[in-house]
Amino acid sequence: MELDIIDTHIPSLGVPKIPSPVGTHDTDNSSYRFVSDNDRILIDVDAATLRRRLDSGQELRSFERAGPREKIYFDPSKLRCALVTCGGLCPGLNDIIRSIVLELYYGYGVRRIYGIRYGLEGFIPECGHDVMDLLPETVGNILDMGGSILGSSRGPQSIEEIVDALERMSIGILFMIGGDGTLMAATRIADEIAQRNCKISVIGIPKTIDNDIYMVSRSFGFDTAVEVARQAIMGAHNESEAYPNGIGLIKLMGRHSGFIAATATLAQQHVNFVLIPEVDFDLEGPQGLLQAVEARLALRNHAVIVVAEGAGQKYFEGWREETDASGNIRLKDIGLYLKGHIQKYFKEKNISISLKYIDPSYMIRSLPANANDSVFCGFLGRGAVHAGMAGKDRTLIGHWHNHFVHVPMSASAGKRKQVNPRGTLWSTVMEATGQGTLRNNG
Repeated sequence: MELDIIDTHIPSLGVPKIPSPVGTHDTDNSSYRFVSDNDRILIDVDAATLRRRLDSGQELRSFERAGPREKIYFDPSKLRCALVTCGGLCPGLNDIIRSIVLELYYGYGVRRIYGIRYGLEGFIPECGHDVMDLLPETVGNILDMGGSILGSSRGPQSIEEIVDALERMSIGILFMIGGDGTLMAATRIADEIAQRNCKISVIGIPKTIDNDIYMVSRSFGFDTAVEVARQAIMGAHNESEAYPNGIGLIKLMGRHSGFIAATATLAQQHVNFVLIPEVDFDLEGPQGLLQAVEARLALRNHAVIVVAEGAGQKYFEGWREETDASGNIRLKDIGLYLKGHIQKYFKEKNISISLKYIDPSYMIRSLPANANDSVFCGFLGRGAVHAGMAGKDRTLIGHWHNHFVHVPMSASAGKRKQVNPRGTLWSTVMEATGQGTLRNNG
């Protein structure tokens, strides 16, 4: 089992020796709760697994708990920090930036905090992007703003030039906010830093609206995405009910993982068919989607279909493959593909339908975070600061079994979390929709 073999050791730049200033403003400082590296969160809490490991004398795998340490590595009065946001936009980016800046400034007394503009491009001299000084007044009112005040970009940049820039700026902690590609870049940056024998901590805050980062149970922006997707489903249902043979078709985010589609379906249970990348489906044939939709219309006169953007890519085999600036394969538009085939199917059967197609993807990505995500981002940002100040390196701030933890970048980078077709989430979706397998071979 893969969870059994991951290495949870967190690298450190050195022994923390400086008393932490965090909590010294409290009137009763003795009550402040510092966290030790010995405070651990078990990775697997299944009773049978724990018993088996104990009986066999195996180590119980666990993560370090995130939080402020009593001793820190960096001297706040001399420290310079940099923040960068990379990849696609996601609700909560500004919340993360704000929480990092305020914790550094007020919690630790760090006064030199720099925002790198437009992702990793901001480190490259020839791109010419200015650096932003980040102060409490800079970030005070950004919670209601979507996107990122630092901007973003895609595409690889020279790792050597990035580390050159970090050295020129005398950066001690680099906070990188991004998804899988960013985490892989962060690992390469940390490798280059180590090769040069520099004392620069690299701390990652995992960002993916799809909630598909491995060994991270929840990522910021996901809750907001589900909430807005739920509204889109409600609108599609209202539209489909308003017309004879009405069909509402909604395309949601989910390149490789169908968590948004599945969870939004359970949040707004007017959905009749859900299509996700992890579960194959057929369009044609007696058990395929098209005949299932026809049967649904005959029974209830309306239908709602939710499709994740990465579903059904088998129908584009043989099409010319394209990649974006980051090297990711550009997915073909399964939403428009389904729309066209549904319309063609019913036209050939001389059945009149009213199909409404909704794609809220980019609207969702650029929205401010909702209340739950905003609170979550505050914990993530402050946890990142505590880890960096303690001298942790190559570390993600993750969420596991309702605790914030330190996850080694090596445990997550290049891997992906997906919906388990045999798990509780998908089984519940199947029960809620009653859609069946949508496969001609069962």
